[in-house]
Amino acid sequence: MLDFTGSKKLDLHPIKVTQLIEIAPNVFLLSFNRSFSFVPGQVVALAMNPADQYRYYSIASGMLEAEVKILFDLKPSGILTPALAKLKPGDTLFCSLPTGNFYGTAKPAVWIAAGTGIAPFVSMWRSGLKKDKILIHSGRFLHSFYFEDEFKPLGNNYIRCCTQEHVNGIFFGKINKWISEQSILPDDRRYYLCGSPEMVIGTIDALIKKGISLENIIAEIYF
Repeated sequence: MLDFTGSKKLDLHPIKVTQLIEIAPNVFLLSFNRSFSFVPGQVVALAMNPADQYRYYSIASGMLEAEVKILFDLKPSGILTPALAKLKPGDTLFCSLPTGNFYGTAKPAVWIAAGTGIAPFVSMWRSGLKKDKILIHSGRFLHSFYFEDEFKPLGNNYIRCCTQEHVNGIFFGKINKWISEQSILPDDRRYYLCGSPEMVIGTIDALIKKGISLENIIAEIYF
């Protein structure tokens, strides 16, 4: 979920909500029929009305799925999410065409996400980019590991880092702590990061200290 306020004028087109489900406390998955093509990892801008400030969100669905899915967490003081969380099937929302260059590829990669930052990696996974991938996902609570059942086929290459609950088999602490405790990290692949500014900066610092070249780190920050 990439989410930041936009002020540049965009062409926004009306769409009809097909479904809104709460997949975890205050975390929602919004669906609408797909009318455009996109590359896994791209974002769309959403607004309640064409003249309103819009917010960008990562697409959380496969590029061949009939519906586009948007993952977001409710922020009570947010510009858009309080209204999004009240939508019902049939309601109208306004959406831009996809944009962004946080592209997934078939090459070996390490995906690193915090919270709803898992969204672009869900899109990549559902679009068939599954081979030679490692996923590291952090969340505050056990219910924060969205789509975990889909990623379990990764086996030991699916690492969960929980910052608030101790559970066997799940690392307790932030992603940068997990990285710091590894004796070696693969240096033959790119590292894709999606999360808050704090998470991205801390993770980049931890990766560089482990010998990962900055040119092999691709980051997308949400606010």
